[in-house]
Amino acid sequence: MKQHGACKQEAYDELNKELAIAWKDINKEFLEPTQLPMPLLTRVLNFACVVDLLYRDEDHYTNVGDLMKDLIASLLIDPLLLQAKRLFYIMLYEPYIS
Repeated sequence: MKQHGACKQEAYDELNKELAIAWKDINKEFLEPTQLPMPLLTRVLNFACVVDLLYRDEDHYTNVGDLMKDLIASLLIDPLLLQAKRLFYIMLYEPYIS
C-alpha cells in the first residue's frame, strides 16, 4: 500500500474488485464441464463460500459477533427444527394418506 502511494480505502476497493472478478471466474468455470468430478468441485466452491463469509467485511472467525452467531444458528439449529417438524407431520398424517 505504501509502496504504491495508495490510501487504505483505495487498497480495499481494489481488493474488492479483484474479489468480484475471482468470483465471476469461479462461477464461470463451475458451469463448464471438466475432467474433475462434480462432488469435488462442489466442495471447493462451498469452501470458497465459507471463507468469503468469514472474512468478507472483517474477521468474523476471530471476532465472532451477533451476525455470525445468527448464521450458525440458522444453519445448524433451524434446519433441524424444520426436519423435526417435517418428521412430525409425516408421522401425524402418513396413516391417513396411505
